[in-house]
Amino acid sequence: MADNLISRIYENFRGVDFRGEEINLSRSPDSLNVWKDYKETESIRTRPKMELAYIKATDDLIGETLFDETIYGIYFFDYEYSGGKKSTRYFVHSGSKLYECKPTMISTNIGVKTYWTKTELYSGVAERRSQAFICNNNWYFLDGKNYLVYVAEVTQGGVTGTTIKGKMVEVEGYVPTTSIGRKASGGGTKYEDVNLISDYRKNTFLADGESKDFYLDAPTIDNDFLPEVKVNDVVVTDYTVDYSKGKISFKDAPAKPLTDGQDNVSVKFKKSTSNASKIKNCTIVEVFDNRVFFSGNPYHPNSVWHCSLNDATYISDTDVYNEGLDRTNIRGMVAGNHAILVFKEPSTANTSIFYHTPTLDGDFGKIYPSEHSNVALGCVGGAINFNDDIVFFSQNGAEGITGDVTTEQVVSHRSSLVDSKLLSNAYYRDMILVEWEGYLMVLIGNKGYLADSRAKFTNNDHYEYEWFYWEFDKRITSATVYDGVLYLGTEDGIYTLTDNEGAVESYWTTPKDKFKYPQYQKTTNKRGCVVEATGDISISVKTDKTDFELIGNYTNILDYFVSRIKRKKFKDIQLKFHSNTRFS
Repeated sequence: MADNLISRIYENFRGVDFRGEEINLSRSPDSLNVWKDYKETESIRTRPKMELAYIKATDDLIGETLFDETIYGIYFFDYEYSGGKKSTRYFVHSGSKLYECKPTMISTNIGVKTYWTKTELYSGVAERRSQAFICNNNWYFLDGKNYLVYVAEVTQGGVTGTTIKGKMVEVEGYVPTTSIGRKASGGGTKYEDVNLISDYRKNTFLADGESKDFYLDAPTIDNDFLPEVKVNDVVVTDYTVDYSKGKISFKDAPAKPLTDGQDNVSVKFKKSTSNASKIKNCTIVEVFDNRVFFSGNPYHPNSVWHCSLNDATYISDTDVYNEGLDRTNIRGMVAGNHAILVFKEPSTANTSIFYHTPTLDGDFGKIYPSEHSNVALGCVGGAINFNDDIVFFSQNGAEGITGDVTTEQVVSHRSSLVDSKLLSNAYYRDMILVEWEGYLMVLIGNKGYLADSRAKFTNNDHYEYEWFYWEFDKRITSATVYDGVLYLGTEDGIYTLTDNEGAVESYWTTPKDKFKYPQYQKTTNKRGCVVEATGDISISVKTDKTDFELIGNYTNILDYFVSRIKRKKFKDIQLKFHSNTRFS
């Protein structure tokens, strides 16, 4: 073997593999802050740097941070008005307040910059990660304490053109008509269900021209609200109320309706149930089948509710489902495969995944009955639909569901390459999941794990993702993507991952290479190592005899360079490519 020359080419880099040093030569056992930016090149390169996104401008100061409290949510709402026109509204949940932000273009000595101002919309929101969704051109906010909606006020015309201002208010629940066709003494037909988020209801009656006492379908109504009574759609006031009996007594008996069989007396009354907290305390939302599903209420840990069709202000008290008999926490809900899947923590019940498929019922219309899968593996992190691959994070790492959830074989692992680091994170349960540039980003504290949807490999009988690993200078507290830009909330402001010029420490280490002959000693040749690269790079080498030792620093590389790596009588060797600025 002494005269044999072996050429080694390291290429087609795929990602990290933290399972050990003796791995596939296209992966790295130790890599930081590199990725493949498929829009530019398939070479690995340094990730973008975080840059402050939301800053405000004053007469004497430009560049002051706009937020000094933790960012728990960043939201964008394309509000539609005046026959199809759209205006993007910007919302930020910082500390205990919710703000609307406004961007302004300003020319400076370093070029045109976008600066931001903020207006407080609501104070007293929970200091925790929040959720938001859009329903019927309205923006709703949920934080485990409040259920709010953005009310826009549009002013058109004038010198400044269209002006849009808004305010955040508590969601005013739809008032259901719970009974129709009632006689004065009661009866009638049940019409609509009680609304969980409204203390108000309506009853409609068919007057007989003689009765003066009309009984509501709920006794003991609230006495802090005077019922609103109409006869033939006209508001009347000549009545008294017996709140304990739920009785309306008219001075004169209402006449029969002008149209036979058509209700002509309506009563709006208040009957508090204290059920609104069931929705306000929710921390998980998912939109499915033109309805919004709510869960994550710590006082009702295994319950799921949904609103009516295209109406987030009406949540029937009957549209609730309990996922199993145990009270294990629900950790995520994901829409996919024509169903909504509910992921619970591990439990002794050995059923942790439930699913709801739309079903037509003769009496109740469309319902979503809860059915359990045969999957016992529970969810402890989060869950997401990643390019039609439903992924949830168990105590073993990332798991994928493809196919029929009634069979246990449908679950397969997705994160073998990074599990050793991923699972050792103390904040694993508090992960943030967001999809960006074809990657599933798993953000935990200041760590980032990127699953590449375009690079998969077969492991035994299933596929898994290739992964990259990042570390940030700041702890990430929220994340969202809008118009292709990734926005990261931190404890001191909002940042975008858009700076492709700023310095970021990054490196890539090759695997321990024994050149297929672990028992033989090797010596590098005199021609050295040719590296195709760009940027500033230092190269270090490690053998079975030494730790990493610096070979050389190479700056402003535009194409390739040669590094003289002189090592003798080694059995295995590793190279480390490192940059404190940027490289590819």
